[in-house]
Amino acid sequence: MQKTFGLTTNPDDDRPAADFSHREAELAKREGILEERERVLAEKMQATDEKSENLEKIRKDLIAKLEKSARMSAEEAQKVLLENVEKDLAAEISKKIKEAEDEVKLHSEEKAREILSEAMLHGVTDYVAEFTTSQVELPDEQMKGRIIGKEGRNVRTFENATGVDVLMDETPGVLILSSFDPVRREIARLSLERLIKDGRIQPQRIEEIVDSTKNDVERWMMQAGEQLCHDANVYNLPPELVAMLGRFKYRYSYGQNMLQHTLEETRIGVALAKMLGANVNIVRLACLLHDIGKVATEDEGTHIEKGVQIAKKFGMPGGVVNAVAEHHEDKPFSSVESILVYIADAISGARPGARREDVEDYIKRIEDIEKIATSFDGVDKAFAVSAGREVRVIVIPDKVSDDELPKLTHEIAEKISQEVVVPGQVKVTAIREVRATDFALSAQ
Repeated sequence: MQKTFGLTTNPDDDRPAADFSHREAELAKREGILEERERVLAEKMQATDEKSENLEKIRKDLIAKLEKSARMSAEEAQKVLLENVEKDLAAEISKKIKEAEDEVKLHSEEKAREILSEAMLHGVTDYVAEFTTSQVELPDEQMKGRIIGKEGRNVRTFENATGVDVLMDETPGVLILSSFDPVRREIARLSLERLIKDGRIQPQRIEEIVDSTKNDVERWMMQAGEQLCHDANVYNLPPELVAMLGRFKYRYSYGQNMLQHTLEETRIGVALAKMLGANVNIVRLACLLHDIGKVATEDEGTHIEKGVQIAKKFGMPGGVVNAVAEHHEDKPFSSVESILVYIADAISGARPGARREDVEDYIKRIEDIEKIATSFDGVDKAFAVSAGREVRVIVIPDKVSDDELPKLTHEIAEKISQEVVVPGQVKVTAIREVRATDFALSAQ
C-alpha cells in the first residue's frame, strides 16, 4: 500500500458504489410493490364503499318495511309472511304432491289386493255347507199309505204337529215336505225318518216322535250357536240370541249356508278392521248379527228391519245397530265399520262357489213379479228393482184413486207371495201421479 499526503488508496474502494446501486434497485422494487398494494387497497375501498351503499339501501328498505309492518295486526303480518312463503314453495309443494300421487297410484291397487286377499284368507272355514233337502226317501210305495193312514188321520196329525205340508207327488219312493220355515222342515224330515225306522206310525206315536225331535233340534241349534260364537270369538251373548244364531244351521240363502256365511263374513270383517285400524269389536259383532233378522219369523218386515229391532232389543252398541241397518245400503253409511261389514258381506256372498242361482230362474222370477203386478186393473207399468226385492208399480190415476192404493199394493203383495218363490220379502210401492196442463193465450 502506498501512502500520500493525507490519502490512502485501496483496490476495494469500488464496493460502496455497487452496494448503492443494489439498494436503489431494491427500493424501486419495494416502491412498485407499495404502489400495487395501494391500487389493490383502493379497489377494495371502492368495493367496500359500494357495499356500504347497498347495505344502506337495504337498511332503508327494511326500515320502511318495518314501519309498514308496525301498522299491521299480527294476523295481517302472518298472512303476508305465509303468502311470501307459499310463493317461494309453490313449485316445491306441487312437485311433492305430484310425486305422492304417483306413489299412491303405483301402490294402491297392489295394497288393495293384498288387503282383500289377506282378509279372504281369514274367511276360510272348515265348515262344509250341505243342502238339507225337503225330500224324504221311502223304503217302498206301501209306506205312503201307512203315512197317510186311515182317512188321512196320520198325515193330518203329522202336519198339525210339525207345521209343514206333506205333498204326495207321482215320484216313486219320495215324499216332499213343504214349509217356509227351514227349522220346521228339518224337524219334520227327521221325525218322518224316525217314524219310518220305528214302524209304529199312528197319531200318538207321531206326536211323541215330533216332540222328541223338536227338543233334539233345539239342543243342536243351541250347540251350533255356541260354536259359531266361539269360532267368532264372541262371548257372553244372551242365550236367546245364541239360540237364534244357531238357527243359521238350517237356513240357506241361494244355496249358501247361513252359518258358514256368517262365520266367513265375521273373519273377513275382523281382518279388514285390523288392517285399517277400525273398531274390531263393532265389526265383529255387526258381522255376526247382520243377518239375524232372517231367522226371526215372528215379526213383520225385511230381515234388515227385524235385525235392527233384535240388536236394539238385546242392547247392542249403536255402531253395531247402524252397521246392521246399513249392510245392504238401505241407509247411507255412517261409519267405517259399517262399510267394512258391507264389504265383508259382499266378499263372502259373491266369491265363486258361495252361492248359486240359475240365471234363467232369476230372470224368470223378475219377469213373473212384473207380470203379476201388471195383471191388476189400473196398473200401467211395473218395474222389479233391487234384484227382485222391490217392485214399483205405476198406476193410471183415472182408474185408481189415492184411497185405493193401499188395497192395490196389498193385493199385489199377496199374489206375489203365493205364486213366486222369493228370497225374503218383496216391497211393493205404488206410484200415482196426476198431471194437469193448460195454456196461457196472449191478450193481443
